[in-house]
Amino acid sequence: MAVFCRSVCFAFDARPPAVPGDLVLAPIAGGAGAELLELTSADGTRFSAALAPSADGGRSGVVILPDVRGLYPFYSELAERFAEAGHHAIAIDYFGRTAGLGPRDAGFEYSPHVQQLKVPQVEADAVAALEALRERTGATRVATVGFCLGGFQSFMAGIDVGDQLDGVVGFYGLLGSRFGVAGPLERAGDFKCPVLGLFGGADRAIPTEQVEEFDVRLDDVGIEHEIHIYPGAPHSFFDRRFEEHAEAAEDAWRRMLGFLARVGG
Repeated sequence: MAVFCRSVCFAFDARPPAVPGDLVLAPIAGGAGAELLELTSADGTRFSAALAPSADGGRSGVVILPDVRGLYPFYSELAERFAEAGHHAIAIDYFGRTAGLGPRDAGFEYSPHVQQLKVPQVEADAVAALEALRERTGATRVATVGFCLGGFQSFMAGIDVGDQLDGVVGFYGLLGSRFGVAGPLERAGDFKCPVLGLFGGADRAIPTEQVEEFDVRLDDVGIEHEIHIYPGAPHSFFDRRFEEHAEAAEDAWRRMLGFLARVGG
């Protein structure tokens, strides 16, 4: 199986970039404001998730699919950022079947657990999180948002369980086959909901030519989509440490919030 991130996607203490526009968000230490939940998947597996309801009482929701390390502070805080931007949010952990309940810390050895992932199981966990989000917040229009491994899983969710979603967002999600299943590029005609893909032009793991082919294939089959490549941006550019790519991160926020407004309206 190909490796999603050759080391880690970003430092354990990395933080999401600030939401652009009129929102001025104070720093949140370690995602402390999100509620840690224990959910049950369709096969009876218990897994962890972090829920951040939006105070504005809207109907838009987001299921966050993390990178290879599962549920750790970056994604709990990201759920809070979405909530402050007006979208109920829940971030999930992938590893309930092999590592028990989370959340995950800097010492978590994720690699052997990633190798045991199965796409249908991750999708079942995402659906359980989707149901919990709807039950606890009243969200009626929900999209997945994923990063790296989660970008791949978000795209696959749009294919396999897209009839339960209003859209999918993938940040630097690999497009080829993984975990023994055909990937988003090969199954472009099977998407059941709109797609937003955000990629770094300097991402060594995802060739620009492959991203462009994905865009063309979605065009050919008439799937509503937006694919954007940020020239010079690396893998995992959506991270405050990459100050030189702050403009790309801010633009990605704007595109994502605009997409969520369109599909969640």
